[in-house]
Amino acid sequence: MVMATTDSPAAVTSIASVTLEVADVEAARRFYSAFGVDTYLCLRASEAHATGFRGFTLALTVSGPATVDGFVGAAVDAGATVLKPAAKSLWGYSGVVQAPDGTIWKIATSAKKDTGPATCEIDEVVLLLGVGDVKATKQFYADRGLTVAKSFGGKYAEFAAGQSSPVTLALYKRRALAKEVGVPADGTGSHRIVLGSTADAFTDPDGFAWEAGGPLATTTS
Repeated sequence: MVMATTDSPAAVTSIASVTLEVADVEAARRFYSAFGVDTYLCLRASEAHATGFRGFTLALTVSGPATVDGFVGAAVDAGATVLKPAAKSLWGYSGVVQAPDGTIWKIATSAKKDTGPATCEIDEVVLLLGVGDVKATKQFYADRGLTVAKSFGGKYAEFAAGQSSPVTLALYKRRALAKEVGVPADGTGSHRIVLGSTADAFTDPDGFAWEAGGPLATTTS
């Protein structure tokens, strides 16, 4: 994960690109191209060990149920595992898949009925970090220049995306996020996602590390 910021503490920090660390870059490139999200991602090889839940998920917001089904089907055809079959819920319609590299993706729409044909268009991509204390981590990032766009007490917080940001950053309770996507909350080792900063290097309260200068990434394009 690469986040762009500046040396000014008052500057707004926003996600410039997302870098996933994967065991097989070529295989991951083929998967994400077939899934249809390759323009949102960069990839790089990693030998870091990880088990269980990695503490984050990526979510796609799309126009309707047929488009959700299309993305879930494309992911499964490319080798993903279904964690939660696409289905209606109180909030709309969604499904959850896990990529071969282990990254968990939720595809969702607030619409319960289609108003048009399925498309390949993505309305929004959200990176959800599972954290121990939403309020504390929200303040941590706010102190580093991110603008809070939505906040629901200690349950959820979302930051405003920059003008050129392809991905929105949000915070969710770790156990609630794991339950939401249908996996146990336990996990150890690397998050397999890296935050790159043009300012200083640091680590957030939940161990998501930021690199000064950004990552040396291999893009999926």
